[in-house]
Amino acid sequence: MKVLYIICLTFILPILASAQNASLKGRVVDAMSNEPLPFVNVIISGTTTGAITDLNGDFIISGLKPGFVRVEASFVGYKRAVSSEVEVSVASTNTVEIEMEQQREQIEEVTVTASPFRKTEESPVSLRSIGLGEIEKSPGANRDISRVIQSFPGVQSTPAYRNDVIIRGGGPSESRFYLDGVEVPFINHFATQGASGGPVGIINADFLREVDYYSGAFPANRGNALSGVLEFFQVDGNRDRLKFQGTLGASELAATLDGPVGEKTTFIFSARRSYLQFLFSVLELPFLPNFTDMQFKVRSRLNKKNELTFIGLGAFDVFDLNLDIENPDEQQSFILSQIPVNEQWNYTVGAVYKHFSNTGYQTVVLSRSHLNNGAYKYFDNDDSSEENKILDYSSEEIENKIRFENTIRMNGTKLNFGANLDFVTYTNATQQRRFYGDGILNVDYNTSLNVVKWGLFAQASRKLFREQLTLSLGLRADANNYSSSMSNLLEQFSPRFSASYNLTSRWSVNFNAGRYYQLPSYTTLGFKQNGELINKENDLTYISSDHLIGGLEFRPKQTVLFTLEGFWKGYKNYPFSVKDNISLANKGADYGVVGDEEVLSQSEGRAYGAEFQARVNASNGFNLNLSYTLVRSEFLNGTNEYIPTGWDSRHLLNITSTTELKKNWSIGGRWRFVGGLPYTPYDMERSSLVEAWNLTGSPYFDFARLNAERFAAFHQLDVRVDKAYYLNKVTMKFYLDIQNMYSFKAEQQDIIVRATDDNGNFILTDNETRYLLRRVKNSAGTVLPTIGIILQF
Repeated sequence: MKVLYIICLTFILPILASAQNASLKGRVVDAMSNEPLPFVNVIISGTTTGAITDLNGDFIISGLKPGFVRVEASFVGYKRAVSSEVEVSVASTNTVEIEMEQQREQIEEVTVTASPFRKTEESPVSLRSIGLGEIEKSPGANRDISRVIQSFPGVQSTPAYRNDVIIRGGGPSESRFYLDGVEVPFINHFATQGASGGPVGIINADFLREVDYYSGAFPANRGNALSGVLEFFQVDGNRDRLKFQGTLGASELAATLDGPVGEKTTFIFSARRSYLQFLFSVLELPFLPNFTDMQFKVRSRLNKKNELTFIGLGAFDVFDLNLDIENPDEQQSFILSQIPVNEQWNYTVGAVYKHFSNTGYQTVVLSRSHLNNGAYKYFDNDDSSEENKILDYSSEEIENKIRFENTIRMNGTKLNFGANLDFVTYTNATQQRRFYGDGILNVDYNTSLNVVKWGLFAQASRKLFREQLTLSLGLRADANNYSSSMSNLLEQFSPRFSASYNLTSRWSVNFNAGRYYQLPSYTTLGFKQNGELINKENDLTYISSDHLIGGLEFRPKQTVLFTLEGFWKGYKNYPFSVKDNISLANKGADYGVVGDEEVLSQSEGRAYGAEFQARVNASNGFNLNLSYTLVRSEFLNGTNEYIPTGWDSRHLLNITSTTELKKNWSIGGRWRFVGGLPYTPYDMERSSLVEAWNLTGSPYFDFARLNAERFAAFHQLDVRVDKAYYLNKVTMKFYLDIQNMYSFKAEQQDIIVRATDDNGNFILTDNETRYLLRRVKNSAGTVLPTIGIILQF
């Protein structure tokens, strides 16, 4: 990295001309009709530099300092608007599109200024927007959006370097993700099937312009979520010329190409390839991950009333074991003994068609998602005989979706209504033996399951009393043909209501209440026992969660926001593991598969707490995000007592700040504190049994003492330094990101290994029916520096 940096400084920079001023193009349209708005005043936020739109709604602003900016738009009869964040550079002219909403009433007493912090009529609470600058320069995230959101209220992070989306005490399977309106089931490489986690994000940060993160108050057109919804909005390709960006990141090499295809169409395409397998092999780590992904977007403005967008996202992941390590230590041996070889690929492709009328627009979304997940494991990694194979797993999930939405404004009321229809194919071939308290269960089945899902939704929002009061009522109903108990729409009737009142121009009070439903994972729907869909026979049903949220908001300045929210979630009909005798709400933050077992829809729980957030997004480049969450997450046990779930962290504190320095330097830091998480001790008696250990190569948990112990608190400091060169023909960026600056060692559960004698043979006891097991102290955490290089031309 040092050599490459010196070469760039010595040979490339002198050849290029010195940095000049940048330009930004844009377009301003009516949010409902998509009609261009002429004579709109647009300025760069925090400055007096601006322009006026022409008859086609277009504008260009020149003489800008390179970097990240927002654009404000003002026009008589319309509300002031602020664009998403966009980067301007000398090498190319980027574009931004601003949508403006009509002002129905003249407001004198109360004036709500435009702000970069989003607040919608449908979701006045529990909605945060994340800008491009925060995504690009978030310390410790390495441009991975799944880690960027861990700095926001309610989102739990772990010391295990995983991207599980755990929101307000809910499990990792309770969130949904949308890419330009297309639902994307998997956003992480090496995904946990049935949940949301994985170690590395699939979505390339080069594509993102903004992210909306909902931790509650979900709009009615977003279903099947209990704890979170994330909306990812992608950039368009450059309208003027072909551009290229090459990136050397923390774990991968990436190339992105974008530009015009004719006068009305743009495209952007990227491919990434990891080098982790080579790096981990050199470091003699016991596992060797390798991934490849691709992403594209094509947007065509057919005319001012019709547009068509195609998007795609795909990944191919291979997880091998490093069996060439000579004399592995105890930790290496422990990992090698339990992790299977895994190969996984997935993709999502979708088309979004929009037609605009005078009072609104109609949207049709078609998409297909496909996951192929395979894994196998040999006991002690001895593949000399098929009798040693303790896991053989192969599964596919295919979803074909269509969704229609109509969004209109009628007499000051915003209406959104529509329907969705999903066709699902799920297959699974599993051969495995599992050891429970009552003996060995032979899991050997093949499933080919076809499910049709459908849903209806509608939401009406209106501002009253000179726009001081905003009310929104949403209704949703979902059903499917898996079983008769889930085929009635009225059984999954999901109302939600939001209200927001502006006490003054700076203060507002917000409220939301709603009931939300989620279908259990396909791994649960398709699990077979004795040739039957046992969970269908057990009358498996939707999971429900009731939300109650209240909040206070203070905006002393356009770029400063303080929020305080209290929340309560009540869960019903959560799948309950028959064999382990625990709620599946405690599972999901691990590799492999979640939900492939017999369950009953009978578990109940709750999560409640309060959140505080302070955000500063100043035009001079200073950003601050301070968030604190007090949360409790509990489920009823077999004796009808509330016990903590695996996500009961109690305290979540994040302080993230970045600041722009002179000569395009920037520096940032993030400090996070996570209260000690509960954990379940091992059942050493069961684990020591030879017939039990040999089925998994790892110890078993004592679920009779579910989450009875708690780790010490975890905290970590991440620091990042950026330097950018905005030159005539190329933009060059370099960053140094240091995770866990002071090398904090996070407490983790002990490693359990089989004791050996002097000859390396495993020691057996009780007439050779038990292994002699030994505990080894375990911790995680080390200083992790990475260097990134980005070239744009």
